[in-house]
Formats: sequence, structure tokens, C-alpha cells
Amino acid sequence: MTELPITEAHSCGCGCSDSAGLPELDTRTIPHKLRHGAVFGALATLGVGEGLVLTASHDPKPLLAQIAESSQGAIEVSYLVEGPEAWQLRMTRR
Repeated sequence: MTELPITEAHSCGCGCSDSAGLPELDTRTIPHKLRHGAVFGALATLGVGEGLVLTASHDPKPLLAQIAESSQGAIEVSYLVEGPEAWQLRMTRR
């Protein structure tokens, strides 16, 4: 069984921060056929007010359209990094 590449938020108390203190799902390491399903699965685990940081190798506009349609606006998305090597987006359940 393959584990999803989710990295827990850094919380050692040293004062540094990572990805806004949210867990990160790095889709670059997930096989292409499984990526959207993995993201939807991760989003389904979020309670109201909870979020994650999604890292992708490209701007995930098709995925964002699918999320907007299926969640009916319940997932708020904001870009943290916009390429060119990677895109990072904060996704929060409203």
C-alpha cells in the first residue's frame, strides 16, 4: 500500500514557519492517474476551518474547476507560490 505524500505541519516551537502551519500534499510524487482522486480524498477529511497546502508541478486549473463544482464553493483556494518550478495553493474548507 502506497502512502500519500502528506507532510505534517512543523511545530517544534523554534519560531520558523512552513506553508502557513498546514499539512502539505505534494502531488508531484503521486502517479498522474491518481492525483485528482488523492486531492479529493484529502479535502474530504477537512473539517470547517481546516486546510492544507497543495503542491503541484503546474497550475492546477482543471482540478480547481472540479473542486469548485463538486464542493459548491465550500473550499476556498488561494495561491501561495505561482511557478515556474512548482505551484503551492492553500485550500481551506469553509
